[in-house]
Amino acid sequence: MIFRHSIFLLSLLALLLFCSVAKAHQRSGNGPHTGIAIAEISHGEMIMFAEYRDRIIGLAARATDTTEPFRRVLNYAQIQHAYCLWGKMPGGVTDEASPFNECSHAYLAATKAVLLSMRSMGGEAVEAEAIVSAIDAGMVLRGLALITCEFSGEAFNTADIVRPSWSAVPRHPASLATLTALAAALLAALYGGRRLLRRIAP
Repeated sequence: MIFRHSIFLLSLLALLLFCSVAKAHQRSGNGPHTGIAIAEISHGEMIMFAEYRDRIIGLAARATDTTEPFRRVLNYAQIQHAYCLWGKMPGGVTDEASPFNECSHAYLAATKAVLLSMRSMGGEAVEAEAIVSAIDAGMVLRGLALITCEFSGEAFNTADIVRPSWSAVPRHPASLATLTALAAALLAALYGGRRLLRRIAP
């Protein structure tokens, strides 16, 4: 019990120290953008695109007749997805207050741009149109079309990486609990590994 309590305190301390030195609004780009502009995505659209993301990216990855701008936007979508912890944070897509909501907007806006680009590709057009139709129908059925949030009007650029707002993590209970649990699990695994190595050491 004491060990678990210590792990929790150490994890929480490490997380808070990290958040204290991180910037609230983290962007990598400064000055004029030299990348490719990506149109905004609404909060309602995000919910549907998050559900279809794997199918969209899978289709795009198989495409052969591509252009450099298409590949750059696809690469940006994948990089942003990784920066946003692969969309695994609770409320990252649905909760406007989440420290991961803006970066979720970024990778899903890029995913949307990739899908719309494939509508004009010979080999991918039919499936791309089917996905677009499914997303449109889902938005109507679930009443998502008019749902907006703080970042709904924000455009993005492939030259500008959007990182999570780490300094806001302590104020978002779901994110704080998830990251603390992850840190505790990693520390526990490290501790268990060290004990195992000591036992088998000659």
